[in-house]
Amino acid sequence: MDTTSTQTGTEKNVQDEIKESVHRIWLAGLGALAVAEEEGGKVFSRLVERGRDVESKGKVEVDKMKTEAERFNERVKAKAESTFETWGDKFDEKLTATLRRLGVPTREEIRNLTQKVEELNAKIEQLKPRVTPAGAPPAEPGNIVV
Repeated sequence: MDTTSTQTGTEKNVQDEIKESVHRIWLAGLGALAVAEEEGGKVFSRLVERGRDVESKGKVEVDKMKTEAERFNERVKAKAESTFETWGDKFDEKLTATLRRLGVPTREEIRNLTQKVEELNAKIEQLKPRVTPAGAPPAEPGNIVV
């Protein structure tokens, strides 16, 4: 029976050691949880700060890119306007030359001609004899009223 009591004592020792190990593991888990709770808030705060830094740096980069894009757009627009003006001027020159070859008068030539016609009409009106209204005494034979 000595053997049985020894085995029972040994088994009891092993069981106590297992209980102790399980208890220590349990305590370690609780300790880890407590540390996580304490440090978790600090870690979260650090992550928020890092996020703010990244966000502000990103915003600066986005603003730089936006400014560069606006400058690029302005350069492209200026180039396009310049090219359009050049083509427009060349087109106008070609059209004017073609109209001259066809004998089409310019706006200035038409304006001058219109002014001369108006002047001539005014002179013609001055040269017309004046008609006397009906019932007025006839003019004397040698006197024509102009």
